[in-house]
Amino acid sequence: MKTERDFIHTDGPNYHITRRREILAHHPEIRNLYGPYRLSALYIVMVVAFQLAIAYLLKDQAWWVILLAAYAVGAFANHSLYVMIHECTHNVVLKSALGNKIMGLVCDFPLVLPSAMGFRKYHMIHHKHLGEYSYDPDIVSRTEANLVGNSAVKKALWLMFFSISQGLRPLKVKFYKPLNFWTVINVVLNLAINIAVFKFASPMAFLYLALSTLFALGLHPLGGRWIQEHFITKEGQETYSYYGPLNKLSFNMGYHNEHHDFMNVPWVHQPKIKKLAPEYYDNLASYNSWTKVLVNFIFNEKIDSYTRMVHPDRHPKGAIDNEKNLYSKEVIETFY
Repeated sequence: MKTERDFIHTDGPNYHITRRREILAHHPEIRNLYGPYRLSALYIVMVVAFQLAIAYLLKDQAWWVILLAAYAVGAFANHSLYVMIHECTHNVVLKSALGNKIMGLVCDFPLVLPSAMGFRKYHMIHHKHLGEYSYDPDIVSRTEANLVGNSAVKKALWLMFFSISQGLRPLKVKFYKPLNFWTVINVVLNLAINIAVFKFASPMAFLYLALSTLFALGLHPLGGRWIQEHFITKEGQETYSYYGPLNKLSFNMGYHNEHHDFMNVPWVHQPKIKKLAPEYYDNLASYNSWTKVLVNFIFNEKIDSYTRMVHPDRHPKGAIDNEKNLYSKEVIETFY
């Protein structure tokens, strides 16, 4: 008899909260790593300029040249800009929130899709409600998970168009409105840049940027990152880090356990966390190849969109939706 698939349920809160307290009790020097790394702003400008220059240089090339360039070069550049959007979201690029918002908008210039302001909002919800089905935008809906299923072909297609999946995630997040003043600015600004690239460079230049984003978020060695972070491959472990060579091109984005433990530490200092507190990280399962993670997800029938740890929803307004696994008032207050 076939049993219906579901997420991996646990009654406790995400373990990053308790582990952060333990690590800081033993290694208070980690607090010295907090704060903005302003050199990231220069890196953002350099990568944006690089991508726009490459797009212009390729404006008269054949479609297959555009395709190869986007896969081999553009994907890495655009992915690094998504990582910098992530840094701006945590206000670890510049000192002020306004400055980080502006730099996030700059990151979006070659990305075609207006992502920075939406990500800024929903990524922080991901941290606040990690693993909660109704509120964590990093978890797919059951409808989507059932649609993808366990087919290798479907999982590969899902990864290829992962950007669409991410764009639709806010629709399942309760009690948070997707639009605000900054998202409107983001959309208008990106639309203007897209039109300018299309008109004053060429359609091929625009195609290069669009394909770079598609590959950066999809069926590409970099795509292993989306599986690496929270798909369960070791019982009881919710988050995983990647310590392979692509961290050099991804601003240390692979240090995901370290990031969830200390999200106020900028990318340049993430490896230092592991070095300062090896007893908390060396015993955790981790990866050294995003490509292997990607291939394993596609062809391993034991892993699919349901292979995620889910905690009880703990948004105060959502208590009636979670009658079976309610947190006590004290636990809710410790999170808020």
